[in-house]
Amino acid sequence: MSLPRTVDWDGEAVVIVEQTLLPHRLERVRLTDVGAVIDAIVRLAVRGAPAIGVTGALGVALAARLDPARRAITDAAEAIATARPTAVNLRWAVERTLRRLDDGPEGLLDEALTILAEDAATCRALGERGADFVVERCGARPLTVQTHCNAGALATVEWGTALGIVRSLHARGLIAEVLVDETRPLLQGARITAFELEADGIAYRVQADGAGPCAIARGMVDVVIVGADRVAANGDTANKLGTYPLALAAARAGVPFVVAAPESTLDPATPDGSHIEIEQRAEREVLELAGVRITPPGARAWNPAFDVTPHDLVTAVATERRIWFPGPGGDLPQG
Repeated sequence: MSLPRTVDWDGEAVVIVEQTLLPHRLERVRLTDVGAVIDAIVRLAVRGAPAIGVTGALGVALAARLDPARRAITDAAEAIATARPTAVNLRWAVERTLRRLDDGPEGLLDEALTILAEDAATCRALGERGADFVVERCGARPLTVQTHCNAGALATVEWGTALGIVRSLHARGLIAEVLVDETRPLLQGARITAFELEADGIAYRVQADGAGPCAIARGMVDVVIVGADRVAANGDTANKLGTYPLALAAARAGVPFVVAAPESTLDPATPDGSHIEIEQRAEREVLELAGVRITPPGARAWNPAFDVTPHDLVTAVATERRIWFPGPGGDLPQG
């Protein structure tokens, strides 16, 4: 099955795949005002750092069409940029779009559409470069890949980052199986990554998050490939909660741990992981399942959306331009 673009522009509105309905329904919805764009980002109707970056850029262009006053555009842009704090792509894309503010609504739209087109090309290049590195490290043989959350086509405009590498490996006949963490509490792995892999005919199994380190320890995994929402200058990496335990297990077992992220996710302004703001989400996401309370009435929850993997546990960061090896003396190179 061919998936539509996750984010697009139809000439009048932002169009997204409504991801809260997956895997049961694949529907596209139109976002016709700034409030709808922000709501879609906050409630994860559109999600994944590259995808929300593109959505934010298009949201700025939409705001300019609705009200071309400079103050109205900049106010809307700031509201969009702060909708989710951890993913650096969102503010990066909004601020890049605003550089065309003097060119009016058409200039802003032109920049947003450029960001959209670049994301599609970027992920294809990242997938091939990352696949080359994995083959170099693991050998040209059918591999079992462990992944976490969703860093696929539905987290980008198309193709994906971590799953972009998987897709490139699959095209070479080098995927034996993908082990997919369910990714509590919102199940992006079970609902979305599994949906993508099934659509592509790639063999996979879904497992509880706690089974991931176990599978690595038992020798079932050849390589761990994950995405990222922000990579600090020293290589510390923020990704969906549950990534850090996989990195610990991979380091113990001697399994490569590869972070797949476009250059736009690398943040030289953030020195290390302690400076990454971690989004705290609603308690009900943990206390409920499919809208049904599963905990005692008095239960409270701690619900960070992300954790930070220290750079010394990261084998390599694969981008569309390079393979970067974080570590002592390996701070983020420029350009």
